[in-house]
Amino acid sequence: MNSKISLRALTEGAVFVALAVVVGKLKLFELPQGGSVNLAMLPIFIYCARWGFKPAMLASFVYSLLKLSFDGAYAWGWQSIVGDYIVAFTVLGLAGLFHARRYGFFTGSVVGALARFLVHYVVGATVWAEYMPETFFGLTMHSPWFYSLLYNGSFILIDLALCLLVGWAIWKPLGKYIRGEDIQ
Repeated sequence: MNSKISLRALTEGAVFVALAVVVGKLKLFELPQGGSVNLAMLPIFIYCARWGFKPAMLASFVYSLLKLSFDGAYAWGWQSIVGDYIVAFTVLGLAGLFHARRYGFFTGSVVGALARFLVHYVVGATVWAEYMPETFFGLTMHSPWFYSLLYNGSFILIDLALCLLVGWAIWKPLGKYIRGEDIQ
């Protein structure tokens, strides 16, 4: 029975990761140095809520590698590859820590998105600091930490809000599947 569940977890992981890659191509808005508004995190968060921490971390890591493969043009050095892709998208799997809770999808989504933001925030303020413009969103930039906060917060906060909104909309009809109650 355990190997049957593992096979199902791996299969669903492949489907949800592929779905995240495809949905990630449907961008509502894209910033000039990377980062976009889309629903790519939603399939990852649903998978995390269904299967828990270990499968979630594996799926998120695979997603990070695919994201790097398809979007690697924004990675200008090993620090950006490791930080902006491998670590930033793998930490989305932290959402799996909340899979056994009734509203774990929502809590996990917030935790996963916050972890991703923190990674992008630190990488943005350190690795990308030399590319900081003089003005951003009509504000004069004096600190790379403030710039990184605005830059990364501008799209990750919207991504999270969209994930929570769509998650809320599908919660009633699909909640037992999102929570993994169909897995025996």
